[in-house]
Amino acid sequence: MIIKSIKITNFRNYTDLNISFSPNINIIYGDNGQGKTNLLESIYVLGITKSHKLLIDNYLIKNNAKFARVSGIIQDELLSTKLEVILEQKRKQLKVDENLVRKASDYISKMSIIIFYPEDLELIKGSPSLRRRYLNVQLSQIHKNYLNVLNDYNKLLKQRNEMLKNFPKTKTMDNNYFEIITESLIDRGSRIYRYRDNYIKNINKNIDEIYESIMNIPKFNIIYKPIFNIKNFEINSLKNEFQEQLKKSRESELKIGMTLIGPHRDDFDFMINDLNLKTYGSQGQQRAAVLSLKLSEIPIFKSYKNTYPILLLDDVFSELDDSKKNNLLKYITNNIQTFITTTDLKSINQEVLKMANIIKIEKGQNVSKEEV
Repeated sequence: MIIKSIKITNFRNYTDLNISFSPNINIIYGDNGQGKTNLLESIYVLGITKSHKLLIDNYLIKNNAKFARVSGIIQDELLSTKLEVILEQKRKQLKVDENLVRKASDYISKMSIIIFYPEDLELIKGSPSLRRRYLNVQLSQIHKNYLNVLNDYNKLLKQRNEMLKNFPKTKTMDNNYFEIITESLIDRGSRIYRYRDNYIKNINKNIDEIYESIMNIPKFNIIYKPIFNIKNFEINSLKNEFQEQLKKSRESELKIGMTLIGPHRDDFDFMINDLNLKTYGSQGQQRAAVLSLKLSEIPIFKSYKNTYPILLLDDVFSELDDSKKNNLLKYITNNIQTFITTTDLKSINQEVLKMANIIKIEKGQNVSKEEV
């Protein structure tokens, strides 16, 4: 899969930009604050409909503008598709080939994107909610039904929590309705557990080799940590375990007024030689760990979607020495359309520069070679 071109209107510091890309390596360079990362962000928004920076949509609209628009042409083998995201102050529109799309799950599955950016270190250092969000975004791209199941789960969780929250005040509850909601919650939650467990197992097939090739340190893996110890991820067994855990926590839930068990409490750890990188890893080790995580996703996308994802690397080379840069470049093949931002072209391998499409950005504009 590649993105052939993108058109940006009133997005971040861009007023109007229309640009075509190479199907291989695209290097976006320029001084800090010119819009390199914003261009990568626009590609991400085109595919995922939201910023990777956890910003609300209004922050993506250029100052004093009423709307922002990102549209692009993607190509998967011989099929070209036009995607479009229109952001307004109080609503968002998604279009595929000029047709309005009502469900995000019908849109997000059209494009496959993996992004690495400096703030990704928060995947290790930050809260479990960031790691759950990462899983949700990646799984929604791979499995169209995952986002539907997740949305169902969140609606049911909200309903269940409202009933639990009101119980201490009213001392009454519609037990039949509560059990219906709980049963549906168990069904959706169990499916989420299976999706996440399988995804992390697939990550672990590649991540150790990638991390060792970059850092020369073996025995790196990710450990999935549901809120309770799941012995068997077979769906019926999982549902039974989930149900038992909810029964055990019922008294506490009624006191606290919220659901204490479920995938909304999930987490996962980055481990080297059985030591948690969050506590024991250096910043360099943590950065390489997240980068290895992102690179290990590439064969997963290829396996499930029969196409390579688009790879966005924001300022990835700034803290890597020449050896680590070369090791990283082994995983960027001609089959993977890659976007790399940098402030200094000298930081990029000369062989890569020769085959790359080089885009210079100044003040939200693409500066042609004649103007440089």
